[in-house]
Amino acid sequence: MNTSHDVSKTIPHRKEIRSWLTPFRVSRSWLAVGLLSMDWVLFACFLTGTVFFEYWPVKTLMGLGAGLMICRLFVIGHDACHQSLTRHKVLNKWLGRIAMLPSLTPYSLWQVGHNVVHHGYTNLKGVDFVWAPLTLSEYEALPSWRQYLERIYRSGWATGFYYLIEIWWLRMYFPGKKYLATERPEFLWDNILVTVTAVAWIGSLFVLSSVLNQSFWLLMATGFLLPQIVWNTVIGFVVYVHHTHPDVAWYDDKQKWGKAAPFVSTTVHMKFPYGIGLFFHNIMEHTAHHVDMSIPLYTLEDAQSTIEEAVPEQVTVQRFSFPWYFQTARQCKLYDFERGSWIDFQGQPTSAS
Repeated sequence: MNTSHDVSKTIPHRKEIRSWLTPFRVSRSWLAVGLLSMDWVLFACFLTGTVFFEYWPVKTLMGLGAGLMICRLFVIGHDACHQSLTRHKVLNKWLGRIAMLPSLTPYSLWQVGHNVVHHGYTNLKGVDFVWAPLTLSEYEALPSWRQYLERIYRSGWATGFYYLIEIWWLRMYFPGKKYLATERPEFLWDNILVTVTAVAWIGSLFVLSSVLNQSFWLLMATGFLLPQIVWNTVIGFVVYVHHTHPDVAWYDDKQKWGKAAPFVSTTVHMKFPYGIGLFFHNIMEHTAHHVDMSIPLYTLEDAQSTIEEAVPEQVTVQRFSFPWYFQTARQCKLYDFERGSWIDFQGQPTSAS
């Protein structure tokens, strides 16, 4: 079931909505450190399992588990990056770096791209680059290989490939001047940190394969590549469903974007069954997070409920299902900014204006 915002009704000012969420703006350092420690231990256990279990299907299961723990750790680092995990700025920076290491995410570069660009200009074409849709003319101007790549990205099957190439490789891992206008020493050092981590990780698997007389390539596949594939797939999928929806608009005009209350209207609360949202540290409670980034993950669920109870017709809530997801992938290929609707690769409208 989908509940989308009613654009005919005025969304309260962001300051007013933020005032409703004051009780949830409470950071607990002991809880933050406890969550980080628990998830790191679990990640280490799964990673150890990929080494010491000899049966390859069990190694594969351990690699899948390690990948999922990378996702949980990243959500903790994400909160630290927003300075909402604890009350202490310096502690947040170091906890964030520790939490983001398994995902090989350069902390400071994520902070700029996510906090400043994505949160500051959500779904504003030309500024927010995360899953930003092309127009028909932009798509047709691409060389054939790049058109084919765009079709792969938007197929619904390649969220990890999109994130790995378009977000991590181009914009975070030693990005060129085309993607990063400014240079800071911390950008370089964070990239060196994740590079050393990756080399040490792979090097350790190589040494262990020799000591334990195991196949290095099997250890590499289950102990490094598989966790990274799981991580990239999940993060690519999550950022896609948070802001891509037939009822959610993109804008290429800053004035129109500002009038649309983008902190509410461009985000989706994706509801999953079986406690999946809780497993991923409530990152799916996304409207509340965009309204107020200072709310920590451990009070985000209550904050989201508060917003939905106050203005239920103005928040997009979507219950996840695979039929819905692939239907959305079929509909949301390109965007017609004049009409204000999603279109397919032939330019035919696929959503309401």
